[in-house]
Amino acid sequence: MNRRHLIVVISAVVALAAALTASAATPVLRGTVGPGFTIKLAKKPTRAGRYTFVIADKASIHNFHLVGPGVSKKITGISFVGTKRATVSLKKGVYRFYCDLHPSLRGSFKIS
Repeated sequence: MNRRHLIVVISAVVALAAALTASAATPVLRGTVGPGFTIKLAKKPTRAGRYTFVIADKASIHNFHLVGPGVSKKITGISFVGTKRATVSLKKGVYRFYCDLHPSLRGSFKIS
């Protein structure tokens, strides 16, 4: 292997290691919508940073909408049943999650 190929291989390995480290370092927050009229996060974040939300939507009549400082993200949609994920950067402030069609289905958390 010549020097140029060795540099390309080393660069690829370093880039892969950096990508794996970055994805492993992003905390995962799991939540559910449904069954019935429920919406929740198993664990709520308290610190600023990047988080991956993994939402299991078990009811086709609801969605999971996250709103807060600089964020308005519909992670699941009405008529969707299944699991979706979204990575979001959270800043200091109050965040709310709710169903757009059923405003009484809601929750919140505060990032300090």
